[in-house]
Amino acid sequence: MQDVGALPLVPKNPLPFWKLVKLVRRLDTGQEVIRDAGGRITRIQMAPKWLFPPIVAVMSPEGMRDVLGRVDSAFERCIVHDQVREVAGDSLWVLPNDLWRPRKRAVQPVFAKHAVKKFGGHMSAAAQAFVDRWADGGEVDLDVECRKVAMQSLGRSVLGIDLNERGDVIARCMHVASSYAADRALRPVRAPRWLPTPARWRATRAVAEMRKITDEMVRACRADPTRDAPLVQALIAATDPETGRPLSDEDISNDLLIFMLAGHDTTATALTHALWILGHHPDVQERVAAEAAAIGDRELTPDDVPNLGYTQQVLHESLRLCPPAAGVGRLATRDIAVAGYRVEAGTLIAVGLYALHHDPELWPDPYKFDPDRFSPENVKARGRWEFMPFLGGGRPCIGEHFARLEATLALGTIVRAMEIRSLDDRFECDVPLTTVAKGPIPAVVSPRRRHAVTVAAAG
Repeated sequence: MQDVGALPLVPKNPLPFWKLVKLVRRLDTGQEVIRDAGGRITRIQMAPKWLFPPIVAVMSPEGMRDVLGRVDSAFERCIVHDQVREVAGDSLWVLPNDLWRPRKRAVQPVFAKHAVKKFGGHMSAAAQAFVDRWADGGEVDLDVECRKVAMQSLGRSVLGIDLNERGDVIARCMHVASSYAADRALRPVRAPRWLPTPARWRATRAVAEMRKITDEMVRACRADPTRDAPLVQALIAATDPETGRPLSDEDISNDLLIFMLAGHDTTATALTHALWILGHHPDVQERVAAEAAAIGDRELTPDDVPNLGYTQQVLHESLRLCPPAAGVGRLATRDIAVAGYRVEAGTLIAVGLYALHHDPELWPDPYKFDPDRFSPENVKARGRWEFMPFLGGGRPCIGEHFARLEATLALGTIVRAMEIRSLDDRFECDVPLTTVAKGPIPAVVSPRRRHAVTVAAAG
């Protein structure tokens, strides 16, 4: 057994304090600067330990394995999760391990790969609504349109309603709540939780507005078990297989709230970025269109996903370039070994997914868009811990299968019907908690010539 105490501490990052402060708050591209200066595992001390814990940035496959691959209690949720829990309540995403395990046992079957097909097929209809809105073509904001698609699909899949009816309110509330949690988590000095600051008041009010929606739907589904709200009904029926205990209405509402917060942003951004990058690669776009067209002139369904292999390659390469979460945090509960170094108890572990996915040692020419990186033979040869858009190990994203299914169906539906030409050369992002597009993502869309797609498909 490895003697952790004999290992050296993770080397301290050599960058000056003022620069590290800025980089740590830039949760995506900042990782690369930190990695290039201090290596794929490096220690950052923002303040004295008694004021703010040291941060160890982990950006290598070996480090990912040693952190995310553990099944013991060496890691716990971190300060970011604490801040979300403070304003949004106990959900699957933020619960500490001892409370998370029974919740996960109850909820996991709802999100199993075979189960999400029952409520995960609404994305095709939502994507077709985008196509129909722009049947004559024109200049669009891909971010706005993809958010409408995600909101409609998520609402139908989760709650049985079109959330676009309340889209502006929900989008504003999500932004306020996530920005508050992220900003507070990254401050070395924070106002005490009992102090009613304006930012806390705005975040609490925003969450309350969203919870009205989830509470309303839980009550409606309790009153009418036949109501068409697939995920709500599935959560109501879920029980812990070990104890037989069902979820309380409060538990269900809290989890639905997080699914709205995380599911909307991640799906919308994944689809926006994939369409934007296809708008710069017409040859790849034609292949996606041909693949979807070969299935036939009908609505795509979850059963069609196995026949959309190249579309999935495009999606995965897009997720590598623009991961839904640039990184995640964990708190070390005891001294542990990570990538051959000692990480002390109380250290905040910053798992750098963005840096991992842009590491030139793993991904030659890492900023080049190349869907063939995810061809079946290349995937088979790749290490498990080199590509993790939805994390991995003991606490991965429970909605992974749902998100992949939704994004694949939407991408195929839209590109089969429309040609996309992106107008901006760069895809600017913000990273409050999840990755979101910064500002408009303009593109010109036009109806695709179906005969050209048919010929390409036949070829």
